[in-house]
Amino acid sequence: MMKKLGIIAGGGHLPRQLIDGCRAQGRPFAVVGLKDFALPDSIGGDVGLWIRLGEAGKAVKFFHEQGVEEIVMIGPVRRPSLFQLRPDWWTAKFLAKIGFKAFGDDHLLTSVIKYIETEGFKIIGVHEVLGDILATEGVFGKIKPDAQALADIEHGVKIALGLGALDVGQSVIVQQGIVLGVEAVEGTDALIKRCKDLKRDGLGGVLVKTKKPQQEQRADLPTIGVSTVENAVASGLRGIAVQAGKTLIVDRSAVVAKADELGLFVVGIKIQE
Repeated sequence: MMKKLGIIAGGGHLPRQLIDGCRAQGRPFAVVGLKDFALPDSIGGDVGLWIRLGEAGKAVKFFHEQGVEEIVMIGPVRRPSLFQLRPDWWTAKFLAKIGFKAFGDDHLLTSVIKYIETEGFKIIGVHEVLGDILATEGVFGKIKPDAQALADIEHGVKIALGLGALDVGQSVIVQQGIVLGVEAVEGTDALIKRCKDLKRDGLGGVLVKTKKPQQEQRADLPTIGVSTVENAVASGLRGIAVQAGKTLIVDRSAVVAKADELGLFVVGIKIQE
């Protein structure tokens, strides 16, 4: 029998995709929804417990009661300030253990995973449950990047990896060799919208998304979906390049269909880390 999966659901539609995947596989699961992040209209009927980010102790207790053995942390979550967190006792002990200086750093995610695993759970990546969710290498749809786009992608990869090494962000937008914007705390969608007013005349720019070199792979991998495609087109971009094998694609068939419909290329690129 498959091990029961605990799902810590953040924002977006990946939690729904994971829940549906578990059902299709006949895998038992229990869902904890993060208030202000998880979408009630999408997964509300499957959530067994709603918590604030600072109430991790309640989630640990719930998963133990449910007989959970493995846990997936899925969906974007905005990093809170310590004041916003209002930690319960379990979370406060964790923060005291790692030191407040780690707060807001990618090391925090690794520390969270290690600390949860001290409770007897195993943290796994969503790609270990949904085998076809990672981006593959090559062009996804009918539209291919031209020479200028490939040059922009190459430049964007260098910038994105440099940003990632500094734990700044995962995305960059390049147009005709010019960096229009880089992702920081605002997230990819906000970056795309911000660059709309910065674009130059001529061929549109390219969004490049990569995994940070030191990034924990079991959570917070780069992700794109239909909304990424729609936002990119609305901001005058002509393509999206993502790191193959390290990027999650929310509903790949829908992403490809929308990209083809709107005239945008999507390509998976292999990056030597």
